[in-house]
Amino acid sequence: MATRVLKVGIISKKNYIKRTLAIAKGDYKPRKDEPKVWFESVKSMSQVLSNENQELLRIIIDNKPNSITDLERITQRKKSNLSRTLKTMEKYGIVKLVKKEGRIVPQVQATDFKVEFGLHYSSPTRQLSL
Repeated sequence: MATRVLKVGIISKKNYIKRTLAIAKGDYKPRKDEPKVWFESVKSMSQVLSNENQELLRIIIDNKPNSITDLERITQRKKSNLSRTLKTMEKYGIVKLVKKEGRIVPQVQATDFKVEFGLHYSSPTRQLSL
């Protein structure tokens, strides 16, 4: 599988809402190099990208499971746990859950992550005087 880098940013919920509203109003235009995926905190990002979940991504890449049931057998993790984890990762664009012949097949969409945050970066709307 080719490496796909996913750029993620850290921004508070309050600033994310301000940013979204400013974009909708046309007051702020995101730069092309800005992250498309945002986490509310480093802690929330670390939960989604935990060592256990990174290992799960490796297992999916290496074993190419044909279903979540197949992945359950390979990982020895409960299907409900896997489903919840994979749905969260899908929300952030890390995996894609493809419906195929009555099965759900997990596919890894991002293999590497570039994280951007900082006091000014985490509040791109600061320049808008909102």
